[in-house]
Amino acid sequence: MVKRRVHVAAAAIVSRDSRQVLIARRPSTVDQGGLWEFPGGKLAPYETGFEALKRELHEELGVEIRRAQPLIRVHHEYPDKHILLDVWQVHDFAGEPFGREGQAVRWVPMEELYNYPFPAANLPILRAVMLPTEYLISDEEADDEVFLEKLARALTEDGVRLVQLRAKSLDREAYLARAEKALALCREHGAQLLLNGEPELLEAVDADGIHLTSERLMQLERRPIAEGKWLSASTHDKAQLEQAARIGCDFVTLSPLRTTPSHPEVAPLGWHDFQQLVETAGMPVFALGGMTRYDADHARAVGAQGIASIRDFWK
Repeated sequence: MVKRRVHVAAAAIVSRDSRQVLIARRPSTVDQGGLWEFPGGKLAPYETGFEALKRELHEELGVEIRRAQPLIRVHHEYPDKHILLDVWQVHDFAGEPFGREGQAVRWVPMEELYNYPFPAANLPILRAVMLPTEYLISDEEADDEVFLEKLARALTEDGVRLVQLRAKSLDREAYLARAEKALALCREHGAQLLLNGEPELLEAVDADGIHLTSERLMQLERRPIAEGKWLSASTHDKAQLEQAARIGCDFVTLSPLRTTPSHPEVAPLGWHDFQQLVETAGMPVFALGGMTRYDADHARAVGAQGIASIRDFWK
């Protein structure tokens, strides 16, 4: 049986203080009625995703989009159809949203989104909405004071809110000691900390999640940590992206987008191949490898969650 293909434009409308997102409840008379969703609707013939988004938000919520960026594209298979959710993050709009078609709408704090039942296809969108667009990977630092000074600068001056503690040169005891200090600093600034290492590290330090190397990723058969923690992984090709989806990673880095001084022998993906891989990833993907803040808009335009970097954030 050939499945119907349905292309839907959807909006993650973020409040002006970036703490809440608007969701709408599906009417009880439609498929998956009663569940919550990100507002939007099907594309009309010859419409682009952004054109459909503007029309749908005016019809459903009575608002006019002023500024929006691509957030994530999600392909999802239902028994009777293939759905593509073309999701945009709306940063600025005119008007006060309300349910023009009688549907319930609600502003929900980011941290409470998981308390609402959503269709399965919306789950990657929840992750994308809750994640920032910049992912700091710490560099190797022998001295703890220097490390903490650089981390504090990234958190205060650069506004970084997602950090991966990468310290391959430290033994386990020294790594855990640094992780405790890094976690306290991240908590102070409202940032989240992921540990780069074995999942068992979370038993010693109550960080926000684990980042898997690509080698660890390919050895796993199932998700190794609880759903309440972030699980990310390093990926470099389609097979690793598929494995990340299979074991339930929440997001990944995909690299190298450009040639980097640390791995000059590795052929870069380039923007075209990166976009092709991101299109079917089914989860937020951070562009890694030679990335700077100047690349952020380009990365978002080709489907990335944002950029991950060591050198551009770790000054």
